[in-house]
Amino acid sequence: MNSLTKTLPVLLLALSLTGCVKDKVSRTYTLFKPVYERKENVLATIKSEPGKALEKPGKIYVYGHYLFVNEVNEGVHVFNYADPAKPVNQAFIRIPGNLDIAVRGNTLYADVYSDMLTIDISDLMAAKVTHSYPNVFPERTYSSGFIADSTQYIVGWEQRDTTIAYDDPNPCFGCVPGVIWMNDAAEFAASTATKSAVGVAGSMARFSIVDNFLYLVNAYSLQAFDISTPATPVKSTEPLFFFDELETIYPFRDKLFIGATTGMFIYDISTSGQPVYVSHLAHFRVCDPVITDGDFAYATLRATALCGGIQESQLQVVDVHDIQQPTLLTTVPMKDPYGLGKSGNLLWVCDGEAGLKILDISNPKSPSLVKQINGINPYDIIPINGIMLVSAKEGIFLYNADPANIHLESKLQ
Repeated sequence: MNSLTKTLPVLLLALSLTGCVKDKVSRTYTLFKPVYERKENVLATIKSEPGKALEKPGKIYVYGHYLFVNEVNEGVHVFNYADPAKPVNQAFIRIPGNLDIAVRGNTLYADVYSDMLTIDISDLMAAKVTHSYPNVFPERTYSSGFIADSTQYIVGWEQRDTTIAYDDPNPCFGCVPGVIWMNDAAEFAASTATKSAVGVAGSMARFSIVDNFLYLVNAYSLQAFDISTPATPVKSTEPLFFFDELETIYPFRDKLFIGATTGMFIYDISTSGQPVYVSHLAHFRVCDPVITDGDFAYATLRATALCGGIQESQLQVVDVHDIQQPTLLTTVPMKDPYGLGKSGNLLWVCDGEAGLKILDISNPKSPSLVKQINGINPYDIIPINGIMLVSAKEGIFLYNADPANIHLESKLQ
């Protein structure tokens, strides 16, 4: 009798025994139940308040000598930084569900969960809503597993762990094993404006104003609004839909550079309000803000659990002299990059926990690190008038960007 014949009866016995034993197997799910609030109740809370301390700063925006700082999902701080060494905390505009803003004249454009609002800020201490545009950011309604209700916002989530039998024929509806359903908060959360009455955004922005048009990206579309009458935007064209997930928008002259999870898109806006596709440079799936100086584009590719795709985060330098055929020149390894800004021959990169990195890009094919500022976890950045405004987990930092004497002017905690 060979060894297989000797073993076979034992295997058969073992298999028959497993058919008689019924193990109790269970699986634990995390259930996130949406918390709804009627829209009129949410909008009624939008108001101006005295300046308050920063708690969770997100994206930043500059208009004149005013610095607007998003308090993630809560509203907007307004600082007067006419003297960069002594910024003044002037006001806080409470805007629930807010992540992005733009400013033209006395009008503030802001997202409120899934909608976009225009807010009159002619008096910072008496901000008031003048117009509401619904469902501009439909991804924030979280329709998966939930019935969309145009009269309400999802303003939060109630968490509950639920254990069910593995063989339950009717597993709990809305339970997601190993997945956290969030209220679309920022992951931690500089345009070149052509009008003096328009502000300047950082590279993490989803809003951009060029001439009389507001361009914005939501998860899967590029939209344009005519803001000739600032308080009442009018959609100038139907949304342009993408298969890629869009993240950021950056204007340069008559072009829009759009950062998406699978590449960089370039659109022509010489016919105002009518974006026309120009070209696309693909990359692996990552999170991807992008800026440009017209000759070269610079993009940070962040490879995290949410962004995925590549093994190593990096900075990409792209030749865009031929706008029809952008070409990758080189890459620089990064740790956890977010926003970036250019001042002269220096590129400032927010590299998350690795700090703020300043690279010499006088030779774009071979960027070199000239300075690294540790001890901060930066997210967004705006270079303007020789000052670098940096949003970080630790607060807002204002740096003098003089290459011969880079130093901290002030810090808002």
